[in-house]
Amino acid sequence: MEQLLQKGVVIPNPQSVQIGNEVVLDGISGDGVVIYGGCRIFGEKTLIMPGVKLGHEGPVTVEDCQIGPDVELKGGFFRRSAFLEKANMGSGAHVRDGSILEEQANGAHAVGLKHTILFPFVTLGSLINFCDCLMAGGTSRKNHSEVGSSYIHFNYTPNQDKATPSLIGDVPRGVMLNQPPIFLGGQGGLVGPVRIEYGTVIAAGVVYRKDVLEGGKLLLGHRPIERDPNYYPALYWYVKEPVVNNTNYIANLIALKRWYLDVRSQFFKGDVMSQMLYEGVLEKLDMAVKERIDRFKALSQKMPESAKKYRAVMKDEASENLLKQEQEFFERWQEIEDMVYVNQDNSGDAAIREPFLEELGRHIKERGSDYVAVIQELDASCSAKGTEWLQSIVDGINQQVLQLIPSFMDVGATYG
Repeated sequence: MEQLLQKGVVIPNPQSVQIGNEVVLDGISGDGVVIYGGCRIFGEKTLIMPGVKLGHEGPVTVEDCQIGPDVELKGGFFRRSAFLEKANMGSGAHVRDGSILEEQANGAHAVGLKHTILFPFVTLGSLINFCDCLMAGGTSRKNHSEVGSSYIHFNYTPNQDKATPSLIGDVPRGVMLNQPPIFLGGQGGLVGPVRIEYGTVIAAGVVYRKDVLEGGKLLLGHRPIERDPNYYPALYWYVKEPVVNNTNYIANLIALKRWYLDVRSQFFKGDVMSQMLYEGVLEKLDMAVKERIDRFKALSQKMPESAKKYRAVMKDEASENLLKQEQEFFERWQEIEDMVYVNQDNSGDAAIREPFLEELGRHIKERGSDYVAVIQELDASCSAKGTEWLQSIVDGINQQVLQLIPSFMDVGATYG
């Protein structure tokens, strides 16, 4: 504690603050850092950069997090997550493994996140559970994607699986910070895994269960169900949509990691702490990919039991196509997993990538190292090149995986 105080860290009540013996004090800046009473800091990978404020609204526990410049974590528990410049969370937050809050992303009080990625400016209200999803959209703190208070991303099914990640926006367009915001109204929810297009507004109080692939829509809810169907544990009435959406989500994560490797790496140069923050984000992306593969695999292993129950329930009316899809998904899983891991090094179409990176390099030399400013000042043609490059990664992975399970490509998607 004396060492931190000597460095310039402001600790109004040192006797109430706990610092784990494993914490590397060189990873805590003395420049403008404030640690309020009741805070606890653990983990040898913990990084606290200049201007960080911890615990202004209530005690904060930090464990192996990388916390970037001017971030404010006002109260709650934060573990194995990364926070980029000026991100902030209110009191009662519960942010766990594999979460990334990019620049100026923020949440009010009592927000729960795990394996959640928020692009710059994304804003979460209060009393929210928003695990296993990625959200993008918006261009500033005044024009941002928003999740209303008391919102839930439903990420656990009655069949006890969590292959349920939802893509709210996407990576190839979202990283350009020029897309229309998405609005998810309060007291509502998404039932993952779904995809939501930019410009979508889902009204307050609505629990949405389907993909929204056309933007600019105001969604007021689904048509009411005429009767309550029977529930059969372990039976999956459809598998194409979860498989397609899980594959696409993983492909977007891989594209985001490539963006960090080839683009964002150029904005973390200059000092040891910046490099530690960058490495922390890469670690979280690797964690995110592994989590999604593990959950995806667990789903695939449930297909034989599902097929058995489906035949017993439907008898002569059983869909042979559904049974074939479940069989292929199960039997080809190892090939799917191998394909995904091989593609973690996918760098996309070089003919598009190289000109984009060259043009980006000129912008950085001319306009400095402010990531948000540089990206938003790219002209439309340059941004389009970057999106096309990242989309080539996503499309390539999606196509390779679906080629392994050809029955998924024969019949259009339907929802049960």
